[in-house]
Amino acid sequence: MPHRVSRSELLRTTTAAGFAGLATTRAGLRNAGAAVASAPAVGGLLNTSINKVERTWVEVPFRPVPDRNMKRELYHWRYAEICKVTLGCGVVGFGEAMVYVGGRPLSDETIGRVMGKKAADVMWDDSLGRGLQQALFDAVGKVNDVPIYHLLGHKCRDRPFVSWWAIDMPGEDWASECKDAIAAGYTDFKTKARPWFDLDDQCGILTPTLPDHFKIDFDFNWTLLDTARAIRYCTALEKYRHIAIWETPIPQGDVEGNKLLRKRTTIPIAHHFGNPPIMTALREEVCDGFVIWGGATRMMNDATVAGAAAKPCWLQQVGTGITATFSLHMGAVLSHARWPAVNCHQIYTSPMVTPAMRVENGTAAVPERPGLGVDLDEDAVERFRVEPLKERPYPHPGQLLAIRWPTGATSYYTHNHQYFDSFRAGKLPLYPRGVYLESIPDNGSREWMELQARAKKKAIHSSGRPL
Repeated sequence: MPHRVSRSELLRTTTAAGFAGLATTRAGLRNAGAAVASAPAVGGLLNTSINKVERTWVEVPFRPVPDRNMKRELYHWRYAEICKVTLGCGVVGFGEAMVYVGGRPLSDETIGRVMGKKAADVMWDDSLGRGLQQALFDAVGKVNDVPIYHLLGHKCRDRPFVSWWAIDMPGEDWASECKDAIAAGYTDFKTKARPWFDLDDQCGILTPTLPDHFKIDFDFNWTLLDTARAIRYCTALEKYRHIAIWETPIPQGDVEGNKLLRKRTTIPIAHHFGNPPIMTALREEVCDGFVIWGGATRMMNDATVAGAAAKPCWLQQVGTGITATFSLHMGAVLSHARWPAVNCHQIYTSPMVTPAMRVENGTAAVPERPGLGVDLDEDAVERFRVEPLKERPYPHPGQLLAIRWPTGATSYYTHNHQYFDSFRAGKLPLYPRGVYLESIPDNGSREWMELQARAKKKAIHSSGRPL
């Protein structure tokens, strides 16, 4: 009969083993006898201080339809900085920052601020940037053997809502994107309404291709400018039953205008949280819900306030599958994150993680493994690795864009900022029936090169259509 080990003997044995630096595993306790080996081990605390921070730049290609449409404005969204954090105990966490999407590359100064500190002590610091912050949450979750959502709060849903995103584009391209979205299990499409496209015409092309249950959210980025125009335009488009949300039709700071617009349209209105100040927004009822964005602390705080006010919200963080996965963990604990999250990860050719997110019925399961609950696709990181850029790669070279007006006139530009600011300043016609934008391919002609060179310096307005 084997010797029965008492509690006091077990404690003396395991404590001695700990002081002697023995491993707290069954192998490390083998000499203490079979009974001790089968008992729970008592070990020391893991070293969770930040020992190393690594940075890797990648250029992740877009899928074909996003690629040809992102060139005029957001081609720099291809660039991300992958961050890896190694703790003193050897645990490694990872995250990403899209360095030209409301962020910046991780600086040596920021890394110096966290070196040697406990990961849990600094992971809530939004000023560290999204990549480092995600990596710290991933590492702390792994150390504690829990998914990230355990670090954020009480889980209220197993499958957060997710949306498919696309930039503004011709109606035919939207239809192509939505076909892919539906095939991938999505039920919601978030995109941009822009005054250089006839939204009525775009919806007329897109909506006949959609099933009845599929919804569309349009972001105007306040390009309707004023309440009277917004009421007329938005109510006219209510005939398209797939439209679910208007985002920021007019400037959010126009409190009276937004109150009136909300009363006149049957489609819910979303505003970015914080403009106007939240107490004003809630008291004056300027919108139906919020867009929540930023770092982990800001998003948790803002979404909690929205929930307390019984206002739905969607979580918005741009990135590949890395960021989209982090967003799932937040969506799991935030009670009023009831509108589909917008992460834009569908525009890329690679999710950068394994397994990739799987969407069914418009929702995706929150990973249950420790940390982010997914693995970094190291092969993709090596495949897309690039040297850090010294400045934002904008505008994309070699572009010639034409806005075709219904009058027969044409305005030529070489990138988005040349005309976007003019629309929002009221210098160009807003949403005229029949307007559209197209990219004029380089045909090698002298005419194309001369027109492109002139448009690069200043917008060209023509009464006709030379190209």
